[in-house]
Amino acid sequence: MKHFDSMVRLSSADVSEILKLAADIKSRVRQGDRPRLLGGRVMTLVFEKPSLRTRVSFEAAVAQLGGSSLFLTNADAGLSGRESVADVARVLGTYSDWIVLRTFSHKLVDQFVQHAGCPVINGLSDQGHPCQALSDLLTLQETLGALAGKTLAFVGDGNNVARSLAVACALTGMKFTLAAPAGYQLAADFLEIIKQKVPTAELSQTTDPRAAVAGADAVYTDVWASMGQEAEQDKRKQVFAPYQVNAALMARAPKHARFMHCLPARRNMEVTDEVLDGPSSIAIAQAENRMHAARGILLWLLDVKSP
Repeated sequence: MKHFDSMVRLSSADVSEILKLAADIKSRVRQGDRPRLLGGRVMTLVFEKPSLRTRVSFEAAVAQLGGSSLFLTNADAGLSGRESVADVARVLGTYSDWIVLRTFSHKLVDQFVQHAGCPVINGLSDQGHPCQALSDLLTLQETLGALAGKTLAFVGDGNNVARSLAVACALTGMKFTLAAPAGYQLAADFLEIIKQKVPTAELSQTTDPRAAVAGADAVYTDVWASMGQEAEQDKRKQVFAPYQVNAALMARAPKHARFMHCLPARRNMEVTDEVLDGPSSIAIAQAENRMHAARGILLWLLDVKSP
């Protein structure tokens, strides 16, 4: 059984197949054709964290293809101790064709993969955000063309988004550079996992954001303090202040470089209004592509082909 719980689980061929499905259905939908490829299918979403893009993109994606969805909070699902995680996963798996989780700990994703008996999708965990990374690849492909040989510079915390993007770049032949303060970079053991999976991967880290964006085709950032890190917000604001993506930093990148952000953004903190709303920004295109990528993921997990 296939799952979409981590970018590390995927192969380059898997990524190519999902991107093709997403692009094909996106084209058809924009022409007014919404094939009911998922008629009668049910998707269950279980979210411990609030969400805009993840929830709505998946609910819209399955509805447009003829399926339906159910949304449960942590309390609704009984994950606060009312019953065991294994029992919840087994029961929901009997009702669902897919389960989408948005959780604080990746351990919950692993438990559902073990017990649910249906495909599990990681809608975000502390270890990764593969849905975001996949939609980012779709956006980059639409913007830059072939991905192999292109360079993505991530400026900010080596967080769950950065982790998934690092793997996504390796799987598609892109170069990935992270600019982050010491102590906030990607761990050496994680980089080794990527190297073992893709020996040709070109990954690098630096503490200098100006060096990172030089030669980049896309400059990416995210919030400095994610949900669950509120207690660190003041400290992180000071540590990451030199890593703000502003006009001066973008001027260090090639003129064709595009700006990316997974949203929500803390405006004029990690990125200025001038950049986020400027002509180089493709952040809204990324957000839209969350829905198109979700369709590709749902179809791929059930081996449903676009006719």
